[in-house]
Amino acid sequence: MYLQHFGLSEAPFALTPNTSFFLAMTPHVEALQVLQTALQTGEGFIKVTGEVGTGKTLLLRKLLNELPPPLRCAYLPNPCLSPSELRWALASELGLKYSANIDQQQLTSLIQQQLLALAAHGHAVVLILDEAQALPTDSLETLRLFTNLETETRKLLQVVLFGQPELDQRLASAELRQLRQRITFSYRLRPLDERETQTYLNHRLAVAGFKGAPMFGAAEARLLQRASRGIPRLLNILAHKALMLAFGAGDSRPSRSQLRAAIKDTEDATQGQWPLTWAGWLACGALLTSLVLWFGGVGQWGAGL
Repeated sequence: MYLQHFGLSEAPFALTPNTSFFLAMTPHVEALQVLQTALQTGEGFIKVTGEVGTGKTLLLRKLLNELPPPLRCAYLPNPCLSPSELRWALASELGLKYSANIDQQQLTSLIQQQLLALAAHGHAVVLILDEAQALPTDSLETLRLFTNLETETRKLLQVVLFGQPELDQRLASAELRQLRQRITFSYRLRPLDERETQTYLNHRLAVAGFKGAPMFGAAEARLLQRASRGIPRLLNILAHKALMLAFGAGDSRPSRSQLRAAIKDTEDATQGQWPLTWAGWLACGALLTSLVLWFGGVGQWGAGL
């Protein structure tokens, strides 16, 4: 929709995690370092938590892309699995072929044999689960039992849990204390500060092909950081709406009034105490009109804007 207007080759603020937009900022670099160090030790559980929208899935995909060859990954994006479903899913990820009528004990034995065979060929297996806060308690216990499988020198299976803060709350319960003690490394992703917000916004524009001077200055970044609470997903939504307003007005960059209109239009944004000017209210109306046209068939959110 506004790509040509701003000289962009792709949508800079799409919500789909795309590792080509990854920016090596402190929280994400630290998290990757923790993950890489933990995987080298070959011990137990690793946990990464963060609020909704802080970039956990992007970090997960970055990790998947950078796993060294000795490590073999089993990735489960859907955590709502019973213990038996979890075993079937892990067996499938390990490439096992089995009869559909085998029982759970036999399946567990096959998984153990496959892990031993991979270890004999120098492969360590890493099981990565996204949205791990949704795992049933029985399934978490099944994971713990899998990490009991080991050789004399290392675990046969390492588990990396990515989840929302609710995962920490669940692991704090007495019934999961054995699993909690197995977590050797953990990291909590924090939101972006004002300086990181400015760098983040302008970095995404540069990756998308923007060639001009930085579009978001310190004042604009401060406004968006406070409204988004430093959450990258919300920053993407606000910046996308601001660019739509600037495009509709024929402007080369979003104005302060357009930024405030984008914030006003976003339900989860933290609303400031400032009143909208008459121009801001007009911008809100223009944005709503643009969104109606957009979702009505002019384009598709997050692709080919």
